[in-house]
Amino acid sequence: MLTAIDEEAGEERSLLSDRIRNALTDEIAAGLLAAGTALDEQHLAERFGASRTPVREALRQLAVSGLVEIRPRRGVVVTRMTAERIMDMFETSAEIEAMCVRLATYRMTPLERSHLLKLHDASKAMVEAGDYDAYDAFNFEFHESIYRATHNGFLAEQAIAVRTRLTAFRRTQLRQDDRIMRSRDEHAGVMEAISRGDGEEAARRMRAHMLNAASAIDRYIAAHTSAG
Repeated sequence: MLTAIDEEAGEERSLLSDRIRNALTDEIAAGLLAAGTALDEQHLAERFGASRTPVREALRQLAVSGLVEIRPRRGVVVTRMTAERIMDMFETSAEIEAMCVRLATYRMTPLERSHLLKLHDASKAMVEAGDYDAYDAFNFEFHESIYRATHNGFLAEQAIAVRTRLTAFRRTQLRQDDRIMRSRDEHAGVMEAISRGDGEEAARRMRAHMLNAASAIDRYIAAHTSAG
C-alpha cells in the first residue's frame, strides 16, 4: 500500500518528467536538437539534476508523440520531421477537429457545455499571466472535452491520436508572437457558435483555429531555420 510519502515522491517524479519532456519538446521543435541526435539518459539526468527514471518516462512520452525513436541497441534518437510533414498533420487535425466540434455542438449535454465554458473562462488568467505551460494543459483538456462531447468513442480516439502526434508543435506555436492571446479569442468564437447551436459555424471556426496554429508554427520553424 502506498504511503503519503510514496505518493508525494511519485508526484514529484511526474512533475520532473513533465519538465524534462517540455524542455526537450521545445528544443526539438525549434531545431536545437536536430534529427538523428542521440539522447543519452545519463547525460540528460545530469543536465536536469534528476534520476534516470523521470528521464526515461519523458523519453517514452516523446516517443509516443513521434518526436523521438527508441531503437534497439542504438538508444533514443530525434525523429526526422520536415515542415511539410508537420503542415500535413495540422491539416488533417483541422478536419478532424472540425468534425468533432460539429458533432459535439449537436450532441453535448448542458453539463458538458457548462464544463467547456468554465474551462474557457479559467484560461483568461493564464493568458494574462503569460503562463504557457498552464495554457497548454488547459488547451489539451478543452479540445479533449469537445472530443468526448461527440459521444462517438472511435472518433474521439482518432482525434486524440492525431493530437498526440502534434503535441510538441501545438505547444510551441503558443510562443509565436501573440498566439496565446489569439488562440483564446478563437476559442471564444467557437464557444459562441456552440452556444447558438450552430455546428457548421463552430466547425468552420475550429478549422480556422487549427490552420492559424499551423501558420504560427510555420513562422516559428522558418524563423529558427533562418537564425541557424
